[in-house]
Amino acid sequence: MESRVFELIREEEQRQKENIELIASENFVSENVLKAVGSCLTNKYAEGYPAERATGSKGRYYGGCGVVDKLEEYACDKWREVFGTDYHVNVQPHSGSSANLAAYMSVLSVGDTVLAMSLDNGGHLTHGSSVNFSGKLFKTAFYGVTEDGYIDYDDLKKKAEEYRPKLILAGASAYPRIIDFEKFYEVAKSVGAYFMVDMAHIAGLIAAGVHPSPFGLADIITTTTHKTLRGPRGGMIFCKKELAKKVDGAVFPCCQGGPLEHVIAGKAVAAEEACSPEFKEYIKQVVKNTAACCQRFKELGYEIVTGGTDNHLFLIDFTETHPNLTGKAVQDALDKEHITLNKNCVPGEKRKPSETSGVRIGLAAMTTKGWTEKDAIACADRINGIISAIKC
Repeated sequence: MESRVFELIREEEQRQKENIELIASENFVSENVLKAVGSCLTNKYAEGYPAERATGSKGRYYGGCGVVDKLEEYACDKWREVFGTDYHVNVQPHSGSSANLAAYMSVLSVGDTVLAMSLDNGGHLTHGSSVNFSGKLFKTAFYGVTEDGYIDYDDLKKKAEEYRPKLILAGASAYPRIIDFEKFYEVAKSVGAYFMVDMAHIAGLIAAGVHPSPFGLADIITTTTHKTLRGPRGGMIFCKKELAKKVDGAVFPCCQGGPLEHVIAGKAVAAEEACSPEFKEYIKQVVKNTAACCQRFKELGYEIVTGGTDNHLFLIDFTETHPNLTGKAVQDALDKEHITLNKNCVPGEKRKPSETSGVRIGLAAMTTKGWTEKDAIACADRINGIISAIKC
């Protein structure tokens, strides 16, 4: 009798084939990424680092690691190539959250102050939310956004001078505009803070040259390898060379044990793919599709946070146009019609995170499936029809 597990996998595979996938943090990986992640490398325990790492690592704590040593070094080399950088890179973090934890632990002590973007304004749980390790282990101050939803760089400078943080964090999970890393760098430098960037959402755009790069400015850069990089679920940390030993020690042995070498193999495949001209064209199409979809919602009378988008996502705010409508109600209604997105807080949010006053829409996954601007516009029209039928 076949395992129930594989029945459920087939069920999920069918859902992914049939659904319109608009969750900004999801994408569809290549067959080669799937093969790597499902390979025999899952059998190998490789606690530690390749022996030749420039940080002075003493090597692995297990034997038989000759092949995975070469694999991990190759993955690091390819990711440096993707971003055109000489930064040190650690490909072992299991997730973006793990990468952020290790990044903090590399340069901070418990109780140090971090200045970041709040969850309501587009930040991430690991950027200081009180329910997350970041808010429990560290003191957190938040810079705000303008009335239009843009990062308030004047407020960033004011808060930096007021709180004198040990680390200033740039990056978001729901911010649709270009982030001015140079302004963050100047503020961090002025108060003697470390400058960290979480580029998880926009990493693919940075790799393709359609968003300014934080390399050369930030002390530490974290990212996921899924989302716009179109790789397996996992994380990475880049850092200036002088921080390499601290970062490696924070990943292992501080925050993790053995790395997932099968996932690292998938990360290496994704890096190979991200070096290709086809990837850059893909990312350019993502931005075009997102802009087209966003513009159509504006034409239909919806309020868009910041009034538009520069990247792979945008936010719809129902507060004024549909005051009785919640993000959850929209998410649930679309689920029934095989359209997947997520409810999302908006600047000035007054509802609970379980309800929200908005939704987040991303076009990276459907662009992987071949969508053009025409498809994105048609999708906006279809969603509008579904929303119009919701009784609230």
